[in-house]
This record gives sequence, structure tokens and C-alpha cells, in this order.
Amino acid sequence: MPGAPVIGTVTGGNGSALIAFTAPANTGGAAIIRYTATCTAAGSLAMTGSASPISVTGLTNGTTYSCSVTATNSAGTGPASSSMTVTPSAGGPVSTASIDCPYSGTYTGPYSTSGTLTATWSWTCTTARRTLSGNGLPNHAVGAFPNPGNPNTIAAQNINASMTLTPTKAANNTNVGPGGASVYARNSVKFDPGTAGTCPGTMTRTSDCNLANGTDVWRIEALGQSVFNFGVDSNNAHVQPGGVYHYHGMPEGLLTNAGVSDTNRKMVLVGWAGDGYPVYARYCYSSAMDASSPLKICTTSYAMDSAADAGRPSTALVPMGAFTSDWNYVAGSGDLDECNGRTGVTPEFPGGIYYYMATNDYPFFSRCLKGALN
Repeated sequence: MPGAPVIGTVTGGNGSALIAFTAPANTGGAAIIRYTATCTAAGSLAMTGSASPISVTGLTNGTTYSCSVTATNSAGTGPASSSMTVTPSAGGPVSTASIDCPYSGTYTGPYSTSGTLTATWSWTCTTARRTLSGNGLPNHAVGAFPNPGNPNTIAAQNINASMTLTPTKAANNTNVGPGGASVYARNSVKFDPGTAGTCPGTMTRTSDCNLANGTDVWRIEALGQSVFNFGVDSNNAHVQPGGVYHYHGMPEGLLTNAGVSDTNRKMVLVGWAGDGYPVYARYCYSSAMDASSPLKICTTSYAMDSAADAGRPSTALVPMGAFTSDWNYVAGSGDLDECNGRTGVTPEFPGGIYYYMATNDYPFFSRCLKGALN
């Protein structure tokens, strides 16, 4: 018989739950014939399918269900995945139109060698779309730029972005970054967690790597390592060529602006993703659908590899964790899914919504988006 599938996310709809999962690592020596998704409350409802995701329909709106998935082959049905809870809602896709429609502001302050500048940002909404215009300058103090790890000077930008007010899940994830999806903080600063830095497998010294425009296989992380200096400041941000200040991870200045600390925990809305879902930072509710549960530091579901990948540069030169490929998603090991998000209640969305998180640990910020882009 096959092993247990690995459940990823469960998204509530109108009388339904969409259950995403990955195949079991062990198929039991025979092809999987079908998967069965089961949601249980007072009773159980189950639907079958040949692949992820599977929609379970006929559920009662407002009732919390525990959902799991099994795999079946010619030898029989294997054990169930771990379970996840979901509460279907008659509202279908959640509208975000009540939040940041509009939201605007300015901030004047020193921007290192760029001198005193004024940050501007403005979010406006139509009946269907949210639109951002701004100049990409943060509304908080920044580090020294240029610096030994970052040769670029902060400059105002022309930021324009648009996203739906009624986000929905897509069949496939979209990568965040160049050529993919965009995510912006409420102050119009971009979240861009990846880097252009790479190393060749044949490296014998760190100077063999290209931190600015690499084309080698082994892509370097800006955060969580001490071998390569990308010149990030205390906001986990630095500056791209052309003067683009951008966050690689936790936007500490935004949390400071909100008065957040470990002794004054808040779940703070810090931005909007290109698929329309909201972005929060560091703290989430201990129980995803219970706003009365204590706020905790939200944990990722990524783990560092126990052994280096074949062909990887020596760990004596570059310790584990410095390359993106040193990390792998382990479903259910933390609070969040592979896109560093989850479905739950938030201060702005007490009925629940899917949202992304900036986190203390890898991947630090979402590397993919779950929602449909338009």
C-alpha cells in the first residue's frame, strides 16, 4: 500500500474545501489509482481525484472541518495524511475592499548619502482592483548606502502596481521576483527575497562567486548566512542598481513604526501581494482560525538539508544554509505552507483569509504566490 500523502493547504469556499497535497514518498510499489480527500465534523464527506487539488463539496458553511487525504493503489488504501482544519464560508472569495481603500502617506527623512528625501505612497481602489503608486522610498530609517557589501545609492522610483480585490487560488504557484510576481509593502517598497548572486561548483575561494549578476547553479541567500556580504541594513533590506531599496525579509522598520515588540505582539498588515492577498509580519495567531488565541512567532515549514547536494561547493568554504538549494519544504513542520502563507483570521479579516508572512527564518519571505494573477 502507498504511504501517506503530504497535505499542503486547505482553502474554504462556499460549502466546499479545496485540498492541496503532494504524493506520498512511497507509492508501495504500484501506481496510485486515486486519492481521497475527507472532511469531518459531525459527519464526514469525501471526494476522490487523480491528482491535487481535490474539492470536497456539500459542506456546511460556518462549520469547522478536519480534512485529510489518503492514496490508494492496487494493494489498497494507505494511511491518511496529517489533518488540517477549514471553515467554509458562504461569501466565497473574500473581498479585501474594506482595507487600504484608500491608504496614502508621506514621510520625510534622511536616506544616507542620498540626503533628505520624501517618501510617498498611495493605494486606491475601483470596484474590482487595488492600485498602488509611490516612489519606493521607505518610511523609516535606513542603513548606510553605499556600503562595503552594497555599492548602490538609494533613489526615488516610479512604482505602479495593480491587483484584484477578490483574490482566488490558482492551479499553480507563481514565483516571486524578476520575471514572476511582485509584492509591495504598504509604503511602496518592494519585497524581493532572492538575490542575483551565485557561485560555481568549482569555486576554491569566495571571490570566485558573482554577487551582482551571477549565472552559476548555486544561488546565494542574502540573509541567514555570514560568508557573503550583501550589505543589508537592520530592515533586512539593501539597494539594487538604479537605486531600488527593497526588503529581503522581515521589514523591521515597519514593525517599529507599528509599536511592535516581543512584549507588545501585534499581527501587523505590512503589504499586498500581486495576487491580491495580504502580507503580515512575524506574529500570527496560535490557532489559525481563533483570534482569541495567543499571538506567536509564526514558523516556516522549511528545513536545512542534513547533507550537501551533489556538486555543491565545499561546506568548508560555504556552510550549509548559504544557498537556496540548501533548504527544502517539509509540509506540516511549521505554521506556513510552501509559499510562506496560510489561511486564518487576522485583525483586518476576522472571517479568515489566505495571507503571506515575513518570517525570522528561511525563506524569510514568500518565494511564491498561491493566487491567480491578472
